[in-house]
Amino acid sequence: MMAPHPQTAGGLRGDLRRDESMARHTTWRVGGPADRFYRPADLEDLAAFLAGLPPGEEIHWLGLGSNLLVRDGGIRGTVIAASPGLDRIERVGVARLRAEAGVAGPKLARVAVREGLLGAEFLAGIPGTVGGALAMNAGAFGSETWERVVAVETIDRAGTLRRRGPEDFRVGYRSVRGPAGEWFVAGIFQLEPGDPVAGRRRIKALLDRRAMGQPVGLANAGSVFRNPPGDHAARLIEAAGLKGRCLGRACVSERHANFIINTGGARAADVEGLIRLVQEAVARVHGVRLEPEVRILGEAP
Repeated sequence: MMAPHPQTAGGLRGDLRRDESMARHTTWRVGGPADRFYRPADLEDLAAFLAGLPPGEEIHWLGLGSNLLVRDGGIRGTVIAASPGLDRIERVGVARLRAEAGVAGPKLARVAVREGLLGAEFLAGIPGTVGGALAMNAGAFGSETWERVVAVETIDRAGTLRRRGPEDFRVGYRSVRGPAGEWFVAGIFQLEPGDPVAGRRRIKALLDRRAMGQPVGLANAGSVFRNPPGDHAARLIEAAGLKGRCLGRACVSERHANFIINTGGARAADVEGLIRLVQEAVARVHGVRLEPEVRILGEAP
């Protein structure tokens, strides 16, 4: 265990904003204001910021804003944006990379391949950060984040940093449970030496596959629902006749039924209402209750 970092002599070095519109920071492009919004300059600055917060302050974490729905009434408390401040990637062994929580999954995939390390190519298809991938065991193309994790670094609200192993966490499908009151700030990933050319080809093939089957380029938050055991949420939604179904300016994608897109000017209430509509229709038609994969935060107007 490491002691909390002291407040730097010049004070905090990050960017603190008040009443910051979350529509600017989410891939659905919806959401009301956050009371406080902080972009730490680096890990040391983050530790100092956390240590200075009031004990009862509510804290929310933001990566690239995918997999997240912020309600129109906004978020009470403080939102901490891991990107771009926590963006270091370094080689820490023959075939290991350490990546901080704000590193985008596609960037980690590219850097790994450039270093001649294979096994992280699937992250190129995940439009989020390392922190989010660790928190939910994000996966794509048959691979999952925690299959590659050998250690993580966490921080608590006192600014105390810890290094932990996978044995400290219960990891499942899109689910990770660990010590209460700690958040991921970095992960150490075990990869394999390999041919960079082969790695780049695999990344291109995976991205081409993603572009063919998902609404790339349209405002969305990734997969909305977890796949139920032995089935696929997209199949159930499509079989219920919901492709193209809209509520306000939010619509179930015609290309992939497990995506909801903002066609322009949607409100968070439209998206959340459409999520409920899909859940109710699938339950009525198939007898299956779909569980959201996206996090829903904040208050109604």
